[in-house]
Amino acid sequence: MAIVILRNDGLVDVWKAALNAQAPDIPVYGSGEDIPRSDIKMAAVWKHPPGSLKSYPNLQGIQGLGAGVDFIFDDAEIRKDLPIMRVVDPYLASDMAEFVLALTTGMLKRIQDYKYNESLSLWKPKTYQRFKEVTVGIMGLGKLGLAVAESLKSVGFSVVGWTRNSVPEVNFPVFRGGGERINFLNRSQVLVCLLPLTPETRGILNRDVFNALPSGARLINVARGPLLVDGELLNALDQGMLAEACLDVFHAEPLPADHPFWKHPAVHITPHIASVSDPKSVAPQIISNYRRLLRGESPENLVSRNAGY
Repeated sequence: MAIVILRNDGLVDVWKAALNAQAPDIPVYGSGEDIPRSDIKMAAVWKHPPGSLKSYPNLQGIQGLGAGVDFIFDDAEIRKDLPIMRVVDPYLASDMAEFVLALTTGMLKRIQDYKYNESLSLWKPKTYQRFKEVTVGIMGLGKLGLAVAESLKSVGFSVVGWTRNSVPEVNFPVFRGGGERINFLNRSQVLVCLLPLTPETRGILNRDVFNALPSGARLINVARGPLLVDGELLNALDQGMLAEACLDVFHAEPLPADHPFWKHPAVHITPHIASVSDPKSVAPQIISNYRRLLRGESPENLVSRNAGY
């Protein structure tokens, strides 16, 4: 009985070491090793090669190694009877809150603009905005979205939120569903996207959304790349509908070298590092789920196939 780790980022050994340190009795294999495929009961994955899981005939569950699991649903060859689990890292929410606060501060204080001007040897002071003058709209009020909202409010920002379905009990205005989205967008001078990627949300960051934002609004996407229609963002920036965009996630990662985002002065790129699961922090829940699977028990943090998250 064993676990196999499949990742696309060169961190297989780091995750393997974290699991081995906390459960030395469990055999753990990396994707490049000589694997006894019939022994594999759990696959722990992050953007694994599509179709690669079908080579493990006795697989009992798939453990995602991050908060998002859309890449698992994109693999059409995964058996429909397999439970899918995500990790819940106590540091993910605080890391995301700190990152979004840093990006928002940088844009309002024009730090990114000055960095660009530095490359041009250009001395050009710019006006800036104070936190209390700005309303930040957060699309998606799960654990990450709520943490971001509290962080922004704590330093003086006004916050509004939008959800597709449920409305959490919070101390700021929340809009719900398609009928209230325009009102939400009209108030969002900075739009932060933290929605899960599902068939309903794919491409949701499009021209219609950009049109509904206040003139000169700013966009932060720290959720998933396919939520954004790249060409429509570029058009919105070029037409002055938006002032700038901070993007941490993309349709293809790494972002191809010839993508126009790289050379656009109003697009600020980070390499999907807003909030990263810590192997040591989440190893215990992976081990617990593995043991639950072997005992025939329901694992924790199950993903809904219907909802997509």
